[in-house]
Amino acid sequence: MINKYKAKITGIGEDVELFSEENMMVIFNDTVPEELRSFAVIHETADLAEKVEAGDFLEINDERYEILFVGSKVNETLQELGHCTISFSGEVTADLPGTMCVEKKEMPELALGADIRILKV
Repeated sequence: MINKYKAKITGIGEDVELFSEENMMVIFNDTVPEELRSFAVIHETADLAEKVEAGDFLEINDERYEILFVGSKVNETLQELGHCTISFSGEVTADLPGTMCVEKKEMPELALGADIRILKV
């Protein structure tokens, strides 16, 4: 198993629930601009060891999801800002280039100190 990305959650914006109602989550590292904090899951800054690809796995708080689609900007924004939008829709495409789509199942419980990981199994 290869750890491509690993960071601890350090903050959960008060408006994160609005996105979860749409089966979506927005993540940023701790350099997130103030105006975006309210709807972001904030995590410590981390390096992207390898590019994220369909077939990898996203793990949040020990809940694992197969990655089905990686938008054209996901790797760039994940490396620079720890940012992407995660869609828990089960779709294999997305309109926005910064979106990662994962298998459709219940979204993970968020908790401060929980890990966000991207794995190649």
